[in-house]
Amino acid sequence: MSEVATFGGGCFWCLDAAFRQLRGVERVVSGYAGGKRPNPTYAQVCSGATGHAEVVQITFDPNIVSYRDLLGVLFTIHDPTTLNRQGADEGTQYRSVIFYHSPEQLAAVKEVVGDLERDKVWDDPLVTEIAPLSVFYAAEGYHQDDFNKNPNQPYCSAVVAPKVSKVRKAYFDRLVRA
Repeated sequence: MSEVATFGGGCFWCLDAAFRQLRGVERVVSGYAGGKRPNPTYAQVCSGATGHAEVVQITFDPNIVSYRDLLGVLFTIHDPTTLNRQGADEGTQYRSVIFYHSPEQLAAVKEVVGDLERDKVWDDPLVTEIAPLSVFYAAEGYHQDDFNKNPNQPYCSAVVAPKVSKVRKAYFDRLVRA
């Protein structure tokens, strides 16, 4: 039986591209969560006024890839110590956030974050928001699978591609084989 995970860590194009590479990931949908405005548009979320974060919702087979593995990928590809910022992307819509779907996911998040803090993986404290998912809104169609559709677009080449490469190196044994 499939499970669902919802994460934010900067631009959803980066997250989408990274998670699509993993065996056991059945579907990745870019979208918005954590805000107040119903059915937001990309322009509204980018304004910072909706309270939503850019997120990905990942449907996965836990018999192939675990929730903890997905958390590992998330913490590999973004900086959880920068409040409302990832690289040049700035604003609450780019915050580091994990929206959990069950008590088991919450327990896994607390354990992973605790391990990262105890091991002092980063010099600065983690600022990742941890909250239950209340509602998820899929982003407009042109945002879905953006990296694969536009690999030569400057943002994809400069920002997304290095994150994809990082995941390919760190999780080589768990990649979808073409």
